[in-house]
Amino acid sequence: MGLSRTQLMFVALHRAVYRATGGRLLGRFGRIEQVLLTTTGRSTGKARTTPLAGTPDGDRLVLVASNNGGDAHPSWYLNLVANPQVSVQRGATVAPMTARTAEGAERERLWDLVVRNNPGYARYAQRTTRHIPVVVCEPLDR
Repeated sequence: MGLSRTQLMFVALHRAVYRATGGRLLGRFGRIEQVLLTTTGRSTGKARTTPLAGTPDGDRLVLVASNNGGDAHPSWYLNLVANPQVSVQRGATVAPMTARTAEGAERERLWDLVVRNNPGYARYAQRTTRHIPVVVCEPLDR
């Protein structure tokens, strides 16, 4: 199940406003930081940019492939699994990063961190039988 036309228009507007203002507008929803994740399309090879909630963890950024509790992984997640070289815009700063899926104890620690930051993720997990991936984006200079 893909996004509705209205949702696609909101995503495009969010992305455009965020980029135009360097994240001054739409860079936060309440206390939750918003970022722009750019992946490489696994089929097209084209850059694909998605606004997402991000949770800082030191110099890393944690993203959650919740897909609003849907039963399928979001496209951005499938793209970064195919090509983990991504870029992340936080405010006016764009940084190349490497993305990977957290596993085991690291995933559990990070899941607790993101749920404390954004309790909606716990509700999304209840909506699906899918194991929601937790993604760690790390700076290339690590």
